[in-house]
Amino acid sequence: MSYKVKLEVFEGPLDLLLYLIKKSEIDVYDIPIASITEQYLEYIELMRMLDLNIAGEFLVMAATLIHIKSKMLLPLEEKEIVPEVEEDPREELVRRLLEYKRFKEAAGVLQDLEGRRKEMFTRSTLFEEAPEERFFEASLFDLITALTRVLKDVPKEVFQEIVKDEFTVEQKVHDLLHMLIERSILYLSELFKGSKGKLEIIATFLAVLELIRLKEIVMVQRESFGEIEIRQNEKHRLRVK
Repeated sequence: MSYKVKLEVFEGPLDLLLYLIKKSEIDVYDIPIASITEQYLEYIELMRMLDLNIAGEFLVMAATLIHIKSKMLLPLEEKEIVPEVEEDPREELVRRLLEYKRFKEAAGVLQDLEGRRKEMFTRSTLFEEAPEERFFEASLFDLITALTRVLKDVPKEVFQEIVKDEFTVEQKVHDLLHMLIERSILYLSELFKGSKGKLEIIATFLAVLELIRLKEIVMVQRESFGEIEIRQNEKHRLRVK
């Protein structure tokens, strides 16, 4: 399937690590480096399979994780040969993660303040408005996690079956636009139901990424790692050809 997706807003390797740590409910000060490295490499492999535009920093971080893992797996005899008392190999990584997390949280606070400022001088209305729904935007890694679950549920015989490529990303984009005209909210999980195999699942996933890139849709969650909802982007009108 020759279809390359380039997203303008693309999370970096530290975002992926923080996502995996939060998802696995891990203490950032005591990262199980072997497990995190394995999960990180799985995500990288999926991103490659989808032909996403992976930045070089992701590969550098993969090498860093493997290096830390190898240092922590050194036998005690080899460690004792080194005269200096070595620090925890994870220490520098933890420092970078905590620093990056603080910057992200500060950016979130500033964004909230900007949103409140826009509401300060609005004209009052005679009617009470319905309380606004609380949700937040799903990340690229949330989408990849959802795709991983779906692919794991596909029977092995489906992966091995050779079928004619009947599915294109363009057609799936068209289908999704039609569905969003009929319904205001779709759930990502339901898009894959009834898929005939791996090729159709991937074509559907790439169509979702393409609509995100075009700013036609937004992906939101009501809670962390919850069900991902697909909504029409109110700032853009859907056009179906």
